[in-house]
Amino acid sequence: MSASTDGNHYDTIIIGAGMSGLAAGIRLAHFDQRVCVLERHYTIGGLNSFYRMGGRDYDVGLHAMTNFARRGQKKGPLAKLIRQLRFRWEDFKLAEQIGSSIRFPGVSLDFTNDIELLESQIAAEFPGQADGFRMLCDSLLDYSDMDGDDPRFMRSAREVMAEHITEPLLIEMLLCPLMWYGNARENDMDFGQFCIMFRACYLEGFGRPYKGVRMILKNLVRKFRGLGGELKLRSGVSSIHVDNDRAVGVVLDNGTELTADRILSSAGNIETLRMCDDITEVDVAAAGKLSFIESISILDRMPQKFGFDRTIVFYNDSETFHWKRPEDQLCDSRTGVICSPNNYIYDEDEGELPDGVIRITTLANHDHWCDLSDDRYRGEKVRQYDDAVASSVRFMPDFRQYVIDTDVFTPKTIRRFTWHDNGAVYGAPDKQLDGTTHLPNVFLCGTDQGFVGIVGAIVSGISMANRHCLQPT
Repeated sequence: MSASTDGNHYDTIIIGAGMSGLAAGIRLAHFDQRVCVLERHYTIGGLNSFYRMGGRDYDVGLHAMTNFARRGQKKGPLAKLIRQLRFRWEDFKLAEQIGSSIRFPGVSLDFTNDIELLESQIAAEFPGQADGFRMLCDSLLDYSDMDGDDPRFMRSAREVMAEHITEPLLIEMLLCPLMWYGNARENDMDFGQFCIMFRACYLEGFGRPYKGVRMILKNLVRKFRGLGGELKLRSGVSSIHVDNDRAVGVVLDNGTELTADRILSSAGNIETLRMCDDITEVDVAAAGKLSFIESISILDRMPQKFGFDRTIVFYNDSETFHWKRPEDQLCDSRTGVICSPNNYIYDEDEGELPDGVIRITTLANHDHWCDLSDDRYRGEKVRQYDDAVASSVRFMPDFRQYVIDTDVFTPKTIRRFTWHDNGAVYGAPDKQLDGTTHLPNVFLCGTDQGFVGIVGAIVSGISMANRHCLQPT
């Protein structure tokens, strides 16, 4: 790489303008670093982005923000990010969920942001398991304990759960929301990842900003730019240039060269290694496999008008939870997530959302979707939408007669927004918890650093910026 002018040199270059990259940029800009966030896409947010179609706004990835905290709470990831990024609680202004459910054949567990309801549901539906569930809660690793060298982190979550819970169906039901909301490994979870998601979903819970993900992204960008940070859209990184075993800068897709003292990448571990020009081969097989299709229905009435008052329903149609990429078909609708953004407790001055909305997420095979011709792709979107809806109404009131508009996004859409191999929503199964790579000044944040969801991604960006980019390298 040729020497860059001072105008093209940065203290830190951040790859990816998702939640973690923007949060890291804010944190570093607070300490007067010259920071540039590079994004290949035309918009910000990565998976947690948004688009407008037919006069309506659609969130790409948001069902709920996990790690909910009420105003004034001092502990937990949300409180940490508000402090570290110097936001106010009102900048997120999360509305609590009304209540969610886990539904398997013949049994349902309801839960809210207060763990007592789930405990009482378990005691009622699975007599004799309540004490074991409480012991499982006591066994959780704290966020501060998350250390990749800790052997407890890598244990099988199923094995740990079986030490406390003797009813196999209850284990399957408890795993279902946690895997859906943050697990890149098929069929099982690392216990550390289980702890992260258990706290995020069951102990802290779900919330949503009234205006969706747009408000959070706009606040992050406004803060970053206000501190002097640079954000470059349509500026994908084609390579990370390495000299004498250190990264010295990046080359953009258009050939522009930028230099930096260090690089923080939210692109994913495999994807970041592929950019490094000192690496000739990358173990592509280590990339994540789990991707989704999301079917969105716009309704002519609010869901509660036809008897659906759940914020989220996690469903599975047998006693064994199906968490694996479908190999022989485009989608697998045996398990899924049903979400209504209408079913949150919004402030009275905000009122109702303008439309009733039902969103259904099912597992999908990225490669199969990418192999379709354009005509077949369009046709399969319609067919898979119908299949997902037909599957979901086994676990909720049938809403098909109220649908006035639809949209579907597929693994191809996710790939376009995130650039993750295989359209993998949660990245690679093996996480790099400390954010390090083979280079002493290239670091990871985001999905492959282990924390997922909006709050988790933001905290990941903050933590890796604090740990690696505010210290001499």
